[in-house]
Amino acid sequence: MSPPLGVSPQAAMPLQPLVCADTTTRVSSVLNRDVKQFGKQHMFDASEETCWNSDQGTCQWVTLDFPRPVKVSQLQVQFQGGFSSRLCTLEGCRAGEELVKISELYPQDSHAMQRFQVEEKVLDRLKITFENSTDFFGRIVVYHLGVLGERL
Repeated sequence: MSPPLGVSPQAAMPLQPLVCADTTTRVSSVLNRDVKQFGKQHMFDASEETCWNSDQGTCQWVTLDFPRPVKVSQLQVQFQGGFSSRLCTLEGCRAGEELVKISELYPQDSHAMQRFQVEEKVLDRLKITFENSTDFFGRIVVYHLGVLGERL
């Protein structure tokens, strides 16, 4: 089936989740080092009951190293209200290169799922830095983090 008139075949490609079992994930910190209860894995387990909870401090971050190149199109994030980030900086690079800034996102301080279109870039590594936490101590709580796009 061909795409509708005026739509390129690439635009017709549905976005797919890019984080998989082979994606290597790192986070800046975990609350009280309690990885079992508050670890990074909870951002990707699709459970409403679990979350990644950072420890206190400025500029918490998450890095994702994908097993093969990806084209990132959208970021989805669900914070806990009161523990969100007013500014998220996205950086990315190909394997063996230095991170370069892709975009800045301005989430709301809300528990709602938020979706952000990002400038499409082909990359192997994505770093999301959570700056300006709404929590006085700088903690960030993420229930869901989704990166959507295309596997290359």
